[in-house]
Amino acid sequence: MSFPTTYKYVIIGAGIHGLSTAYHLAMELKTRKNAGSGKDILVIDKTAIGAGASGIACGVIRNNYYQPAMQALMAHSVALWEEDAEGYGYYPVGYMQISPESMHADVAKIYRRQKDLGYESAFIEGEKDCLKYMKEQVFHDWQARNITSVLHEKKGGYAHNTRSLYRLADKAEAEGVRVLTGVEVTGLKAENNAVTAVETAKGDIECDWVIIGAGPWARSFWDMLALPTEVAIKGSDGKMHNGIKMWTYWCLEEGTLGVAPKFGMNNAGRMPPVIHVDTDAPLYSSEDGSLITDEMWGIYYKPDFHFKGIQGGSTPYIVDRDKVAVDPYGIDSPDFIVGPDFAHKWTSALAHCQKRYEDQYQYFRNEPSGGIGAFTPDNFPIFDKMKQNCFMILDSNHGYKMIGVGQLVAKEVLGEEQALLKPFRFDRYAKGELHPVSHSPFPWS
Repeated sequence: MSFPTTYKYVIIGAGIHGLSTAYHLAMELKTRKNAGSGKDILVIDKTAIGAGASGIACGVIRNNYYQPAMQALMAHSVALWEEDAEGYGYYPVGYMQISPESMHADVAKIYRRQKDLGYESAFIEGEKDCLKYMKEQVFHDWQARNITSVLHEKKGGYAHNTRSLYRLADKAEAEGVRVLTGVEVTGLKAENNAVTAVETAKGDIECDWVIIGAGPWARSFWDMLALPTEVAIKGSDGKMHNGIKMWTYWCLEEGTLGVAPKFGMNNAGRMPPVIHVDTDAPLYSSEDGSLITDEMWGIYYKPDFHFKGIQGGSTPYIVDRDKVAVDPYGIDSPDFIVGPDFAHKWTSALAHCQKRYEDQYQYFRNEPSGGIGAFTPDNFPIFDKMKQNCFMILDSNHGYKMIGVGQLVAKEVLGEEQALLKPFRFDRYAKGELHPVSHSPFPWS
C-alpha cells in the first residue's frame, strides 16, 4: 500500500490514547449519517504500537484521586475497561490506598466521592482497625507502620499493556482504520490557526483534523505548534504568577522482584488488590538495617504474570536539567532507567510492608526498566484544541489507565463538548481553575 498523502483524520501516536481515539472515532462516524467511517482515519507512530509510555506502563487502573474531576474521569474509564475485560487483559482485582494520618482527611474525601459516584469501595480508619483488616482480609504477614486509613477499591486493578494496545488496534483496523508505524513526524504545517498537513520523514499528509496523543513526546509537538514555553497561573490568592515552566520531566522508577507471582498471593491464595502504600514511618534497609529515609515515601506493587514476578514502583523524581533527551525511550535510554538505589529502596519498602519480603531483596531483577514522563505545570492532563483542528491529549503521565479519554475526544472532535474533559482545558491556568493538591508524595495523586 502506498504512503498516504491525504486523510481526513490523522492521529499521532499508537499508544492508549491514539488507538482508543481511533477506534471510538470510527464507531462514532459509523453511527452518524454521511459522516464517514474508519477508512477516513490514519494512526501514525514513528516506531511501533506501544513503543512509548503505554508499552512499558505497569498497567495499574484506579479511581484513587484526590481531585474530583480525575475521579469522575477515571470512573468512566474503568467502565470501559470492564466492557472488554478479557480482550484487554484487564484483571479487576481491586486497588488499595494505604495511608498515614497526614493523608487521612484527603482519602476520606476520596471515599465519600466514590460513594456518590457509585464506585464500590470500603474505608477503614484507625491504626488498629487498619492492621486488623489487612492481616485478616488481605495478607496475614502485613506489618506496615503508621497506617491510619485504608481505602479498598473493589473495582480497578491492572491490565496487560501489550495485550490491551493490540486489542484496540485490532478493533480499530476492523472498522477500517489504517495504523501505519515507522513514520516519524517532523513538523506540522499551519495556516490561519489551523493545521493543514502533518510533515513526516516520508512526505506530507494533508488533513482536516489532527489528534496528538504522544505521551512523553508532548513537548515536541507543543513546540511544533509554537505554543508558549511558559505560562501565567492565577493562584488561590487571586494573583497572577508569571514565568511558570510549561513542561517538567519526571523519571519514573519501576522494577520487578524475580520470584514466582504466586509468592505474592493473598490469604485465600488468590490475586490480591494492587497495593499502594504511602507512609511517614522511617524506612530501614532490609539488607543491613541502615536508615534509608525518615521522610514521607510511597510504593506500589502487585503479583504480575506478564512481568513474571512482583512488579511495582516508587515515587518518581524530577529530571533537573535544561535539555532532556526523550529518545531513546524506556529501557533503551542510557539515562532514565532504574539503578541500585531504587532496588534497595523498593525491596526494603516491600519488606516494611510484608514479612515475606524481608529476605527477598537478592531476587530483584537487574534489568533495564523505567522511563520519563512529560508533566504539565500542575501535573494534571490537558485535553484541549490548541488550534482550530488540532486536539492535544497531554496526559501528564496519567495515560495508560485512561482508556476512556479516546472515546470522549472522538465525540469532541465531532462537535460534542464533553463535561468530563472541561476541567482539563489549557485556560484553567489563566483562570485559576486549578485541581486541588493532595498530601501524597506522588505528583499524580
